[in-house]
Amino acid sequence: MLVGGGGSAVPLPFRGMQVVRVPSRRRPINPRPLVAVLAAAVLTGCTGAAATAVDEPVERPVGRYASANPGSVNTLWMEGPQGLVVVDAQRSMTDGRRAVAEVRRTGRPVAAILITHAHPDHVGGIGVFSEAFPEVPVYASGATATTIATDGQGFYELTRGLPGADYAAEMTVPDRLIAPGEVLEVGGLRVETAEFGPGESESATAFYEPASGALFAGDLVAAEMTPALLEGHSCGWLTDLDRLEARFPDARTIHPGHGDPGPADELVAAQRDYLREFRELVRTATAAGSPGGAAVDEAERSSIIAGTERSYPGFPSVASLPTLMDENVRAVAAEIAAEDLATLPPSCRGS
Repeated sequence: MLVGGGGSAVPLPFRGMQVVRVPSRRRPINPRPLVAVLAAAVLTGCTGAAATAVDEPVERPVGRYASANPGSVNTLWMEGPQGLVVVDAQRSMTDGRRAVAEVRRTGRPVAAILITHAHPDHVGGIGVFSEAFPEVPVYASGATATTIATDGQGFYELTRGLPGADYAAEMTVPDRLIAPGEVLEVGGLRVETAEFGPGESESATAFYEPASGALFAGDLVAAEMTPALLEGHSCGWLTDLDRLEARFPDARTIHPGHGDPGPADELVAAQRDYLREFRELVRTATAAGSPGGAAVDEAERSSIIAGTERSYPGFPSVASLPTLMDENVRAVAAEIAAEDLATLPPSCRGS
């Protein structure tokens, strides 16, 4: 199903070319020079500058508001012919208002708001955006909308209880549901979608604008950030990365949920390396012959965290939770303990 405004197609050589019939009273035209000219033009259109123009990606500006660390999170917006397409809505009410102010500073109308997943840091400001732009539809998958409506994992209530929390008292639920694999027409842009999870989150939607090669991957990819592995689906996250690459092989730039944008292949490879290395450190600590056996003792926990920080020094946390690394170790240790090596996907097996 297509929703929103129509997109614009890139013209192909000689699309809509008409054959003109010459009246018989005029002198007949020698067809050979005309055929030669048309043949040369077609060859030029297929192999020369015209083909290059079609194949070259369109440069579309992408704006970004990133909240402060710890727990910096991105709100992004892409400029379309008919307005801005905003991706994700911040954690706190205050940062939601700051993101709205940055969007308004562009002077462009907002055409749509897209939500990648239901984690608190991406949806807490939806109400702020909806108040600022009341006529603008908010898009999300059915799974994401359900989680926002029900707080099925209790994350929003937990966030409200944190010291100094500035979180929405009531959640604003997206009003446009995205069907799996649906193509959206928003702001004059054609945006492809794909569903993922369980992985970094229980469910996630990636948004891809093929004309520019821009991929909005949400938290499937974080650029030089310490990820949250609290949900215990690190293996699912690795398989999601495989699927992301397979689904959008022509993506040029990933605009992640946390951190700076970068080349798609490099950011996916870096995220994969982090997850694999962390899993291997935890797997070693939970091996049968390890000091703590299947459990991770205090010394092993410290060793895992120290080893990760040596490989990835200075990576800020995607969450404001001070014990994030401890929680990551616990979650991945429980996950690995429950895995069956015989059925484990190749992406998740140790070295």
